[in-house]
Amino acid sequence: MKQNPIDIQATDQESTDPVDFKYIIKQLVQIPVMVAALGYLVDMYDLFLFSVVRVPSLLSLGTSQEALLDDGIVLLNLQMAGLLIGGIFWGILGDKKGRLSVLFGSILIYSLANIANGFVTSFEQYAVLRFIAGVGLAGELGAGITLVAEVLPRKIRGYGTTLVATMGVLGAVLAYFMADLFDWRTSYFIGGGLGLLLLVLRMKVFESGIFVKIKDKNIERGNVLMLFNNKKRFFKYLKCILIGLPIWFVVGILITFSPEFGKALGITEPVNAGKAVMFAFSGQVLGDLASGFLSQYFQSRKKIILSFMLISSLMAAVYLLFPTKDIVVFYAICALLGFANGYWTLFVTVAAEMFGTNLRATVATSVPNFVRGSVIPLTALFIQFKGSWGIIYAAAAVGLLSFVIAVIALRYLDETFHKDLNYVEEED
Repeated sequence: MKQNPIDIQATDQESTDPVDFKYIIKQLVQIPVMVAALGYLVDMYDLFLFSVVRVPSLLSLGTSQEALLDDGIVLLNLQMAGLLIGGIFWGILGDKKGRLSVLFGSILIYSLANIANGFVTSFEQYAVLRFIAGVGLAGELGAGITLVAEVLPRKIRGYGTTLVATMGVLGAVLAYFMADLFDWRTSYFIGGGLGLLLLVLRMKVFESGIFVKIKDKNIERGNVLMLFNNKKRFFKYLKCILIGLPIWFVVGILITFSPEFGKALGITEPVNAGKAVMFAFSGQVLGDLASGFLSQYFQSRKKIILSFMLISSLMAAVYLLFPTKDIVVFYAICALLGFANGYWTLFVTVAAEMFGTNLRATVATSVPNFVRGSVIPLTALFIQFKGSWGIIYAAAAVGLLSFVIAVIALRYLDETFHKDLNYVEEED
């Protein structure tokens, strides 16, 4: 696999400037960084609103109590299937046409789709619109992280990606409060409206200088086949995906279906899925900040990711195997699980840093969406095991598999903290 340096005068040329607080703030308040952060806030609001309103929305559409879990999994999987397809589409578009084309197109689609979610009258309509919303939601994070990584100096880009990821998690918390204040239909309208308002701000965003410099060069861009026609490049891509599995095991199974787990664990009060999501993502806000700053302090992505993986595995074991009867303690465990998921910031940053400019958006957009889409096989395994082992041990088995695979994949990934992004991937 060849990596070809390109003649780009990126912001890394500022590396002789002192890294002080004023310098960091000055870089972070650039319009592309702030708009990417706000965009991910709206993205996460819409993405996790379904987890918050799953029960009341399905009940209002006529789903029985007994079918809430199965119907919820169907809708979740359709949303994730949309994310998978959208992740590939938007990633390729981001490398071929530019990061801004994705930021505009994706938010328009998911905003309109989520407004339409507020008008559904049947399960079938809900299913179609969750799929369409998933396609739109797929583009936001990867394009935003790619843009931020390319416009910020190398020494502080970790702060920029931390800001984006943290704002996104705040969006998930906002989804809970909006769903608590308004009914589920109005909550969807709010999310879609916020997205349309953000389009106005995006008119002022400028394109990545790194991308602009290669746009008119004879360089193959956004060719997804390049990820598969070279063995080393393919396994690097696969490892980027696998290290994120524990995050979506926690979110997609333990948190999303927390009411069912609460019942199985014998908790004295019914677990509110919206509160579980809110506590988990409140914890993740702190986890995102902690992982980002620790990575900058220790100048390592891998060490901090491993530390957070170990915390996550410990808290998942506590959640499943050392049950509490107290709902307050249960929500506290959800918050700690969310904190451990805070390595999401570094996971996405590593994906963006691992590949050259001509494939960076393709990778940074598709990798998190493949991880989100991993909920489909994870929930399939979970359902398969549940029949024989019960809900608790089925989840424990799926979780153990996720953590083992992720740690092995991380072991063989390169460290990217000091990596210069001024290069392209060459075809073999």
